[in-house]
Amino acid sequence: MSLDKLTQNYHEILTNLGEDPQRGGLKGTPQRAAKAMQFLCRGYEQSLDEIVNGALFESDNDEMVIVKDIELYSMCEHHMLPFIGKAHVAYMPTGKVIGLSKVARIVDMYARRLQIQENLTRQIADALQQVTNAAGVAVVIEAKHMCMMMRGVEKQNSSMHTSVMLGAFRSSGTTRQEFLQLITR
Repeated sequence: MSLDKLTQNYHEILTNLGEDPQRGGLKGTPQRAAKAMQFLCRGYEQSLDEIVNGALFESDNDEMVIVKDIELYSMCEHHMLPFIGKAHVAYMPTGKVIGLSKVARIVDMYARRLQIQENLTRQIADALQQVTNAAGVAVVIEAKHMCMMMRGVEKQNSSMHTSVMLGAFRSSGTTRQEFLQLITR
């Protein structure tokens, strides 16, 4: 992502909105907005291998591991407006566990791309499955979407919930139910 090119694009956007990018309050805004967009979309510059960085550890544990309430900030690919929420992620290890912070980093890497929540949920689940070779992976995301709150139907109290269940979480109703109960505590 070229900062100069993004800065020019934001300058044009302001001009096309009827604003003067040189007026006091907007001086420097094109570059600040460009830097903000680079930060908000930094997931494009990251890879799963870099994020995990070998943080897989031998373990005899084969019971459910849950990381809940991982805050996430993403941008809707349809309107380029934020959606904000939290992810609950679980997996059932088969000989290896992943470093705790890596789960949150995987969530962030995919969230920091232009995205829809349904795909984000799937990407996190598939990535964790790929890295850990777990017996099962579950991901639930709850988020509020500014594209629905600030424009369109303008519903302030709505939230979207998505889930992806893989392996044991999909095939075993008991395992799935245990996960869903634990994340609502």
